Parts: sequence; structure tokens; C-alpha cells
Amino acid sequence: MSEVTPVERRQAALESEGGIARFRGRLFIGGALLVGALVYFSYTAFQGSTVYYYTVGELGAQQASLTGKPVRVSGRLVAASFSREPGSTLARFSVTDGQKTLPAEYQGVVPDLFFNEHSDIVLQGTYHQDGVFHTENVIVKCPSKYVAAVE
Repeated sequence: MSEVTPVERRQAALESEGGIARFRGRLFIGGALLVGALVYFSYTAFQGSTVYYYTVGELGAQQASLTGKPVRVSGRLVAASFSREPGSTLARFSVTDGQKTLPAEYQGVVPDLFFNEHSDIVLQGTYHQDGVFHTENVIVKCPSKYVAAVE
């Protein structure tokens, strides 16, 4: 049997330490790549879900740059502006921010809370050159405060 010399033992220990160091380095790089990928995917996912709501006045001020682009507009239903022809699902109405008014059209069934004058309405769609906002989605936000009914 051959005996292992102290020099061979030391050389084997150095080789195993190098292997451990290489493994730790690879593990660190792999972990950093995984964390980087998670941060990137989180950023892109949340960036897509955050959409700025324009007010009716802001949309009017920037209408040239926003014409034809998908945007969201926040406002309140103008009293008595809702109309729909019998047998049709095309709704015409106006929303306001208290200063400016925006005519809008929506093809479909509007939510039940749509007719509540205390609720904010968010319209998602495109603003056209004819001055009408063509809505693809109507979101009715619940009022943040409950107001007592005036009797």
C-alpha cells in the first residue's frame, strides 16, 4: 500500500477548496441572475398595470398628442346626458370633471352603478378627431364617502 505524503494531502485539500470556491462562485452568479430576472419580471408586470388616468380637462389640453391612442379618462356622468336608442346597445353620454365636458360612446351594457352621480367613472378607450371618446371599457369606482340622502 502506498502511503499518502503530507504534500499530497495538502495538494488534495487545496484542490477541494478550489472546487468549493468555484461552486460558491457559480451559486452566487446563479442566485444573482435569478434575483435579477425576478426584479425585471416584477417591474414589467407592474408597469403594464399602472395606467395614468387623465381628467377631462387634461385630455382636452393634450388632445392632439393623445388622439387615436388608448387612454383612460376619469370623470362623472353629466346628469341627463345618457341616451340609447331602443333595441341598441350603443350608449351615448357625457362625462365631466366639473369644468370641461367630454362626449363619449360605448357599445355594450353599462354597469349598474353607472347612473349614480356620486360615483367616479373611468373610461378606457380612444379619443377621436371628431371630439368623441370611443369607450371600450367602463369602470365605475365606488364612492369613497357615503353621503346622507337629502330628504
